[in-house]
Amino acid sequence: MIAEQIKSAIRDIPDFPKPGIIFKDITPILKAPQLCSNIVDAFVEQLKGIRVDAIAGIESRGFLFGLTLATKLGVPFIPVRKAGKLPFTIKQKAYKLEYGTAVIELHTDAFEPGKHILIHDDLLATGGTALAASELIKEMGGEIAGFSFVVGLGFLNGKERLQPVSENLIVLADY
Repeated sequence: MIAEQIKSAIRDIPDFPKPGIIFKDITPILKAPQLCSNIVDAFVEQLKGIRVDAIAGIESRGFLFGLTLATKLGVPFIPVRKAGKLPFTIKQKAYKLEYGTAVIELHTDAFEPGKHILIHDDLLATGGTALAASELIKEMGGEIAGFSFVVGLGFLNGKERLQPVSENLIVLADY
């Protein structure tokens, strides 16, 4: 049911950000408060029985539902940011993109070692950024509780990249 609600709200933007790409625009979801609430409730339901001590949301759209989910679960929210965006002492992780590299970072005091961290983003494509976030969290002494995404692009095989890290992988609407 939630998958159909999400898919009916998402709009496809052809040739964005470059020709040949069909961008899945989630912004129409944000105009529907009840759908937003249903999305958070669906994540909460699927996380039952999984230890989650904090939620790490990947910049920037992972902040949208990540913070709301963390608040609903009563756990801290950890922003995973692009390089140069965090003001305190940080730890960084460089990773490969399809064309080039990127860097993400966390504050060194984002969580205590041994905490179980759920990594959240709006969309799972190839899984590269979520995988880098999981590696950074593990380097900082955290445990990966799982991954959660509003939308997944199954044909890009992101699930296959992330499942060795955690079998707790939630995708509410898969394409």
